[in-house]
Amino acid sequence: MSDLRDASAGRAARRRGAQVPRQRTDKPADGRPPGGRAGARAASRSSRRGNSRRRLRLTRRGRRALRIAGTCLAVLVLVTAGAGWWFYEHLNGNIDSIALDGRGGSEKPDAFGRTPINILVMGSDGRTNAADCRLGGGCSKTGVQSGSGNADVEMVVHIAADRSNATVMSVPRDTMTSVPACKDSAGGTSTSGYYGQINSALSHGPDCQVATVHQLTGIPIDHFVKLDFSGVVSMSNAVGGVDVCVSDNVYDTYSHLKLSKGTHTLKGVGALAFVRSRHGFGDGSDLGRTVSQHLFLGAMIRKFKSAGTLTDPTKVYDLADAATKALTVDDGLGSIGKLVALASDLDKVPAKRITFAAMPTAPDPHNSDRVLPGAGAKALFASIANDQSLTTDSGKKSATASATPTAQAVDPSRIAVTIENGSTVRGRASELGTALTDKGFSQGTATANAPAAAATTTLTYGAGQKPEAQAVADALGLPSSHLRQGSADGLTLVVGGDWPSGTSYPSDNGGADTSSPTDTHAAVSYAHARTADQSKSCAQVSPYKTVSLDGVGMTPAQAYAAARDQPDSDA
Repeated sequence: MSDLRDASAGRAARRRGAQVPRQRTDKPADGRPPGGRAGARAASRSSRRGNSRRRLRLTRRGRRALRIAGTCLAVLVLVTAGAGWWFYEHLNGNIDSIALDGRGGSEKPDAFGRTPINILVMGSDGRTNAADCRLGGGCSKTGVQSGSGNADVEMVVHIAADRSNATVMSVPRDTMTSVPACKDSAGGTSTSGYYGQINSALSHGPDCQVATVHQLTGIPIDHFVKLDFSGVVSMSNAVGGVDVCVSDNVYDTYSHLKLSKGTHTLKGVGALAFVRSRHGFGDGSDLGRTVSQHLFLGAMIRKFKSAGTLTDPTKVYDLADAATKALTVDDGLGSIGKLVALASDLDKVPAKRITFAAMPTAPDPHNSDRVLPGAGAKALFASIANDQSLTTDSGKKSATASATPTAQAVDPSRIAVTIENGSTVRGRASELGTALTDKGFSQGTATANAPAAAATTTLTYGAGQKPEAQAVADALGLPSSHLRQGSADGLTLVVGGDWPSGTSYPSDNGGADTSSPTDTHAAVSYAHARTADQSKSCAQVSPYKTVSLDGVGMTPAQAYAAARDQPDSDA
């Protein structure tokens, strides 16, 4: 029981304002925490103080981290932007561009305002630097040469207005044609015009080569790309090599291509030897080389389109750097932006709708080592000028577009023409007569004055003589719309006031007949046509004795067997 006196004393003390002692909140001397509610409150206060200090430390660290991250990001953006600008300027600085004089014509838009693209791609044999001398040889006596050299490779690349298809047509370097009057704005050389080998026009500048091909084919060409020996080497290296196949063992002792039968991946000098090989394939002429070049380009296109080639930044840079260093282009393609746009347009075309074709040829009656446009050439030229696809959507050869009969092969040496001058310019009949005989037409070709002035040029032919008339028209770039069937036998060309000068008819399209759809079956019948998606074809090694080893003529396969100490081109 409680002592009442003690309780009374306690109440008295509280009334007097005395303080009641509180429980100590600090730890006792032995270090143990206080117990009970007081201990819990103490622990809670200590935890809050600790969390507050930790939050303060974390906040400070986070702010420092954000400042560092922001600074790094800003530096990264600046470095990336600077690298991108450097990359762009570097590639632009690589490009060598030359202005064209406009004589290659211009592409016309389709009904929807879309414009096709026609580019003359030229492979130059010029030894204008030490690297090309080393790769191409032939400089031991001449040294490094000046000028543009010859266009030993000529391909007209046509990209359709709707970007659904493309055609690559090769023109053999041995084609004989009329080279127009030209002056090289860069090199200063000039010519008043001559009849000669088509590849020689490049010696008077790229614009002269463009004008010559336009005059021959009638295809509008307002762009060009020129590539030299070292360019082929660097481009093939940049894509990681190109896969090619040969039908037999081959050793071309001239280009130094040496490969065993089967498939090989070629880079650098080996790739250059393949595209240069003229004696290793076909009949050992430039025509066999054209077909093997198409195989090579088809493989390269497939490589471009393959997964990984254009998505790998390193490969893209190497390819862009190599391409811009290797190419000379017209000023219409003379920037990275324009070249990228061109590459994008070509990339839209599926490989199965990219057709490679060679200009059909006929032997030059005056020189067995030279050729002239042959049966089907006119149809091929016109199909390109008309923006007609040579394949269907499935990639198969296009069906006949019209009822135009397939071109027939004729011997120009048996075709005599009576040429009458109906213009007001003296000597026109004689000028055209000389041009025809220079191209292998009959020496019986005669000239005279027309009985009356003529405003329009016409070529009249007798019954059954349309193939002969077409051959004359092809040789002079005269559109088919100027041909007429007459009642008399023989061919009569009346030169009108619409043709006052030159030996190729001066139409806007250079002579191609674009008045109606062309027979595309005729266009590909003689053109060794193939599409870029055909990956299983092999270059056909020549079975003839087209090469020489130690002074002994032999086939490329025999030379391969005899040259055991010579390393293969893919070694």
